Amino acid sequence: MECKYFGQCGACRLYEDGYETQLDTKKKLNQERFKSFYEGEIALFKSPESHYRSRSEFKIWHLDEEIHYAMNHLEHKGVVIVEECPQVNEHIANIMPRLLKAIEEETIGFKLFGADFLSASSGEMVVSLIYHRALDASWQEKATKIAATLGIYIIGRSRKQKVVIGQDFVTESLSVDGKIYKFNYIENSFTQPNARVNEQMISWALKNLSDIEGDLLELYCGAGNFTIPFAKKFHKVLATEISKSSINAAKTNMALNDVHNIEFVRMSVEEFVEALDGVREFRRMGDIDINAYNMKSIFVDPPRSGMDDKSCHFAARHDHILYISCNPETLQRDLELLCKTHKVVDMALFDQFPYTHHVEMGVKLVRKD
Repeated sequence: MECKYFGQCGACRLYEDGYETQLDTKKKLNQERFKSFYEGEIALFKSPESHYRSRSEFKIWHLDEEIHYAMNHLEHKGVVIVEECPQVNEHIANIMPRLLKAIEEETIGFKLFGADFLSASSGEMVVSLIYHRALDASWQEKATKIAATLGIYIIGRSRKQKVVIGQDFVTESLSVDGKIYKFNYIENSFTQPNARVNEQMISWALKNLSDIEGDLLELYCGAGNFTIPFAKKFHKVLATEISKSSINAAKTNMALNDVHNIEFVRMSVEEFVEALDGVREFRRMGDIDINAYNMKSIFVDPPRSGMDDKSCHFAARHDHILYISCNPETLQRDLELLCKTHKVVDMALFDQFPYTHHVEMGVKLVRKD
């Protein structure tokens, strides 16, 4: 990827010697980090080298009556004015200058300080415009005109205010092992930012669950990114997530894909373990017959903080553990516990965030004999 802001813009922190060199550096670092848990070769899954992000956030900077996109400086020296960004997918890259021009022409840039883009691979797009002022009928009329002209949806946000022009989601189609899965991605909620790497992650996970029978338990299921494809492999899936909006999106995505063998529960991991162990009763579990499940396998995709000790001990009750991690440091900590009872039989590195130090890791563990 070529970018004229390398060395200035804080969005990219690894930029010297090209993509393959920084990718090799990441692999060597994590091969060394996890060598005490896994002696095999860590499988490597690459990203497109440019235009890979389907979600991106920019500051809006006001200079001499004009507005510009801006990002934080790499060395914390204020901001960097950017005219373009080769990280974002082609659809966002195309809309960015046109949107800025339209905002200036329609004079709705007053106290605008942020623009967030969410795009599907098809080009369907929601743009959130974030203000330090209340949005009135005049703003809505002008924003509606811009949305129609550019063929996008616009969300206006200010303190305690959300104005939706069109809709607040896009529908993404992911191609995994020859099958198409559809997902509604909702504005201002978590989605995987790199669609092509996401497809590879799902495919790897499915492969590592392909020879396992029975039912599956999933913790931290989000909006069903992995849950929906997993449902094709298992008799039944029970999935938990603490976010109400994510659970609602997951149920919508289940219907979008004509899947009927998943039960979603809005509970934290801690609450769910307490419910299973009979420590507490929850009305949210009232319709679920936990005894009807034959769960020997568990899938976890926790936040950057990883799992706590109680969650690790709970996961270790299962014969098979599949763990997707967005933080190798907390994964290393959790493996110290999990590998007391299980052994790592496969490991993968997914380059979800090129030109940064971040990676996603995949680990398959099975109970020791």
